[in-house]
Amino acid sequence: MPNCTTFIDNNLRLKDKPALICPSQNTSLTYGDLFEAVNRYSRILVSGGIEKGDRVCIYLPSSPDYLIFYLAIWRIGAVAVPLNIVLKPAEVRYMLENSGAKAIISDISGSDSVNEALSNGPNVRSYVMGSEEWNEMLSNAECLVRPVDCDFNDLCQLQYTSGTTGKQKGAMLSHGNWISAMDAECDVLSYYEDDVYLGIYPMAHVGVSWGISALRAGATWVVMEKFELGKYIDLIERYSATVVAGMPPVIHSLLKTPPGTEDRLKSAREMISGGGPLHHAIWKEFYSRFKIPVVNAYGLSETIVVGTGTAIRPEDYRYADEFRSVGKPVGYSELKIVDVNDPSTELEHMETGEIALRGPAVACGYWGMEEETKSVFLPDGWFLTGDIGHIDEDGMLSITDRKKDMIVMSGWKIYPTEVEKALIENPAIDDIAVFGCSDIHRGEVPVAVVVIKEGYEFDRSSMDEFARLRLAGYKVPREYYVVDSLPRVSGWKLLRRELVERYCGNN
Repeated sequence: MPNCTTFIDNNLRLKDKPALICPSQNTSLTYGDLFEAVNRYSRILVSGGIEKGDRVCIYLPSSPDYLIFYLAIWRIGAVAVPLNIVLKPAEVRYMLENSGAKAIISDISGSDSVNEALSNGPNVRSYVMGSEEWNEMLSNAECLVRPVDCDFNDLCQLQYTSGTTGKQKGAMLSHGNWISAMDAECDVLSYYEDDVYLGIYPMAHVGVSWGISALRAGATWVVMEKFELGKYIDLIERYSATVVAGMPPVIHSLLKTPPGTEDRLKSAREMISGGGPLHHAIWKEFYSRFKIPVVNAYGLSETIVVGTGTAIRPEDYRYADEFRSVGKPVGYSELKIVDVNDPSTELEHMETGEIALRGPAVACGYWGMEEETKSVFLPDGWFLTGDIGHIDEDGMLSITDRKKDMIVMSGWKIYPTEVEKALIENPAIDDIAVFGCSDIHRGEVPVAVVVIKEGYEFDRSSMDEFARLRLAGYKVPREYYVVDSLPRVSGWKLLRRELVERYCGNN
């Protein structure tokens, strides 16, 4: 067997180039370092009996180690099951049992949760990074592990959905899905070797694909484990980041920064947004001030973001005067709008219905959930997203809402995002969420929870007046609740269901 150094010299063109930088840990890995670490972790898993097709859970904070385990698991033909470190023991246990995992990887800080999840439960091998056992295995691990031969259709990941609408489902992602996704994302962002990508998405989230695609292009990935506005701006400036991860709350936060912040972000040529609606008023103001095109992307865990999805690119901005669209299909993606009650019926331009996607990155279904799979993964390859939207005359997709969030009041359909986009333009509103509460007479009525900007006071009559000038009367919220902040997953995806439970419980 050749030694690791010889293998890298012969096979890794960019071995001395920075691949991963983690400023909080003062860690920098070249592509050669990364390749060696992946091989060593692979060797530990193989020595522990992990084989092709075995599921391995990763329960770590976002860090270079998280990524290394992704790659190591894939290298040996096993199936990665990324878990969010915020999950509680009962949630960890559910995913261990549901996935039939053979092993779980944690560190010392997460080992108590893992031990509790495993108590009187599944027989799963536990690897604890930083423990004496782990350090010994690492020191004895031979470097080189040849990749296991895998087919495009072989599974490499179970990506569990966020669970904001019910029981979490494991989307079955294959090697072919991932290859398609990396190709699509490199194309969308025009990645090249000189790029520096600043990533803020949790490693357990499918948004990690933007970073993995940066590595596919030979770029450098700067890892930010948790978004903090000041540090985010510092890192962009310090590393001259050219492509920066964002999301609607990040873009919203940047608009509150003092004049001069624009100069600190001047290296950025593109910002990614996704994971939730980017209100057009905020998007337009951000672009006007910072002059950074927002790649407003649309995709799901089941499609590895834009692996099969849509995105708006800088060249599309001439079609986006109203800053509403999530663009056109990417790569080999196909897009259509279907009737909400009859997915066999395709709708025309500007007709609102359910968004359906088809392409090489669509998941193979949900792990162990035959009925749930049949309901949305159709036999002809189309995936029903559960999102509502329309396609305009230029072929650009706009998202209206989630099908499950749609409010039906006396037969009238109300889409919360439409109401939110209208009301966020109110100068007194800093953030807003709209949802339906049950009503004995009308079925449901729209309700709004708002965050008021500093220096303003809530005034119900002016709120109603502002809304009625922009919305049909039936869409105007019947109640308003003022809060300091909205509940979001990791400060990101809105937990609308939590608001429904909190404010509609007595209706």
